[in-house]
Amino acid sequence: MQKNNSMNNKLEVALKRLTTILPLKKSQDSCPPEIKVLHQQMLRSFVTNGRILTRDEMAQWVDDVPEAVNVLSQYDMVTFSERGDPVGAYPFTMMAREHKVQVNGHQIHAMCALDALAIAPMFGETMQVMSQCWVTGKPVQINMCGETILNLAEVQDVHVGIAWSAAVADSCCADSLCLEMIFLRDAETAQKWLSDYTASREIFTLQEAVQFATRFFVPLLS
Repeated sequence: MQKNNSMNNKLEVALKRLTTILPLKKSQDSCPPEIKVLHQQMLRSFVTNGRILTRDEMAQWVDDVPEAVNVLSQYDMVTFSERGDPVGAYPFTMMAREHKVQVNGHQIHAMCALDALAIAPMFGETMQVMSQCWVTGKPVQINMCGETILNLAEVQDVHVGIAWSAAVADSCCADSLCLEMIFLRDAETAQKWLSDYTASREIFTLQEAVQFATRFFVPLLS
């Protein structure tokens, strides 16, 4: 019981910290209803179609696409190319990143390690995460169904590291903090990575990270 309470306290603090940096649910709820629905459809499109909605497809959900783009960009809910085309919606991105996810017959990319772990719980899907340890470069493959890790015996020592100091106030999270939310192959590697900058880094066991990702991202679909 004490261990569970300790984990819950750790996750509560981490959730509060991440929500302060990237208040996705609060931002979503602050949007006009049609933009909130659009955002949810943009998330679902990654799993259904293997990609984000195009601007033309966005017009099926909102009357004023430029205004929707402005709101979603201002709140850092969706990332856009220099041409104004949508390219990402946390936890997904169309940009090539090291965290690949195989889901519903599609291979897509996640913004970061934590984001990759959120997709199966968000959609109740079976998926495979294919990434690598940030320190050693060794492959990391995690099979999930919902919140359940299917190959736990193989990956139970994998950790997720977050370098909180990577968050930059005037930069979108996709280009700052997300780049330093990483997989670490085992506890020894995780502890060494942590010891380099203990004050600004934090590590999570794989199961802690799944719970963290679930609690942060699942509310976006409700």
